[in-house]
Amino acid sequence: MSFVVGTALLAVVTALACALPGVFVVLRRSSMLVDAIGHAVLPGIVVGYFFTRDLDSPLLIIGAALAGLVVVLGSEWLTRTGLITGDAPQGLIFPALFSAGVILVTLNFANVHLDTHAVLVGDLNLAAWEQLIVNGTSIGPAYLYVMLGVLALNIIFLGVFHAKLKVTTFDAQFATSIGIRAGLVNAAFMFLVSLTVTAAFNATGAILVIALMIVPPATAYLLSQSLPAMITLTAVIAVAGALAGFWTAYVLDAATSAGMAVFYGLVFVIVLAATRIGQRRRQGIRALAPA
Repeated sequence: MSFVVGTALLAVVTALACALPGVFVVLRRSSMLVDAIGHAVLPGIVVGYFFTRDLDSPLLIIGAALAGLVVVLGSEWLTRTGLITGDAPQGLIFPALFSAGVILVTLNFANVHLDTHAVLVGDLNLAAWEQLIVNGTSIGPAYLYVMLGVLALNIIFLGVFHAKLKVTTFDAQFATSIGIRAGLVNAAFMFLVSLTVTAAFNATGAILVIALMIVPPATAYLLSQSLPAMITLTAVIAVAGALAGFWTAYVLDAATSAGMAVFYGLVFVIVLAATRIGQRRRQGIRALAPA
């Protein structure tokens, strides 16, 4: 497999792995939690490296995902106290965790290569550099199969818990009344989101991961009238945006993840403008209609 094809496939798989759970993140109005998780994974990675001394260890992903879950659970706890409202709890927790990660790197792991640019925006091309060799033949980037595993995990989780996720998303009180442990379902789902953000860290960084997870489902939300339609449109937009962003970045010799994020943003703006125009036309037609 050529490097270009492998990187393009990695872009598509990463985009899908992020966008599918993003559907429920958007519906739950928890989009900024993704940004908080993306920043909070750094201390988890540092602590994981402290115990493993291996930047490729899967324990780093688990440790970082747990750090992201701390943001979710901590924000919920602060909100339940009633003393802090809105998104202030996230603003209190994730900067502290991210800062702690930076301090840990500075004090204890100064000899470990950690590119600040890669931490913030990722590097899809660098993530695809290490190839998986089987019988002397390259079958694509090794990181591609990590993200394929994450994508498979997300599809299985969303399929198995689809009904519970749907009812807890749209009516948590009703879910609790019929015996569904809404808090446990939410914690399990947000751990999955945290795991996905952590796994995509090399490709998207702490900042751009929110574009891959939120913008495709937010765009699909504007175009769909049902949950199955929203999920389908999200997958289509994620794949199309990944390919378009990849080839645009390839032609311009720019950052691939940034190219994907820009393309997703343009698509969202176009859909939003078209939706607004359509609403105004329908309102005008109703205003002109005889009573």
